Amino acid sequence: MARYLLPGAAGFIGARVTEFLLADGHQVVGVDNLNDAYDVRLKEWRLGRLESHPGFVFHKMDITDHEALNRLVTRAGTFDAVINMAARAGVRKSVQSPRDYVDTNIVGTLNLLELCRHHGVTKFILASTSSVYGADAPLPTPEEAESRLPLQPYAASKIAAEAMCHAYYYLYDINVTILRYFTVYGPAGRPDMVVFRFIQGIFEGQPITVYGDGEQSRGMTYVDDIARGTISGIQRIGYEVFNLGGHEVVIINDLVKKLEKLIGRKARVEFQLLHPADMVANWAQVDKAGRILGWEPRVSLEEGLKAAIEWYISEREWACQVDTSA
Repeated sequence: MARYLLPGAAGFIGARVTEFLLADGHQVVGVDNLNDAYDVRLKEWRLGRLESHPGFVFHKMDITDHEALNRLVTRAGTFDAVINMAARAGVRKSVQSPRDYVDTNIVGTLNLLELCRHHGVTKFILASTSSVYGADAPLPTPEEAESRLPLQPYAASKIAAEAMCHAYYYLYDINVTILRYFTVYGPAGRPDMVVFRFIQGIFEGQPITVYGDGEQSRGMTYVDDIARGTISGIQRIGYEVFNLGGHEVVIINDLVKKLEKLIGRKARVEFQLLHPADMVANWAQVDKAGRILGWEPRVSLEEGLKAAIEWYISEREWACQVDTSA
């Protein structure tokens, strides 16, 4: 049985990683500031599920507060790894509030690396993003593709966090795994992402916004597959970067049609100009994760969409009120 510190435990992916670790008998100390980057009811719903597990302890805390983190670890004792799932995410919002992204994604990551250095934690996982690949990435995109030319502050902050991780690996021999997530979806997902937005809009008869002509594509992966991949990154393999997800590519217009068919209702689609922060296409090459981590996705797009729809139906009383503006 291992013991993990997991910042971002109430987040979409972080909560699922935590659930999987607890189910395997591990202990998790979760940290989250429960900020209002999106409707906090989603975070509280996820957190409520975690708090029913005896192996889970939660601390409401911001990873930008290095003194609070040090006090926590001094009291809590040793950890086998830090799994940093805490982040400000979203390409468009990063254009509006770049300082929030620098604080959480760069300063927060630095604080956690310093914690590892001073408290003898020798394994660190960083949740990163496919947005680091910028414009004109080859499709499918390998980990070696250009990642030094970000298109938005979100990607820039994650590139900086990755670089900081490498510095601590080099200087202090902290074993680091970087996981670049592509489009992740599933129950209790982020409300600014297309699956939540489209499901809510179709069910409630509200217009759904499609940016550009809808012919842009996204490589999508179900959250459970991403959670398993994240946990597989705990193994000690030096400093490595892996793509996770993005294996099942869908055109946005086709995604709308799939959801219409599964829900049994027509969507009211409104097209708007493509935001300059958006990528036109993403599609991950995941051979490296398969070869080294032994990871491969299992859940089909249709299965995953059905699960997301079922969750929405079960929580519709409040989920219908969630702000899905991107």
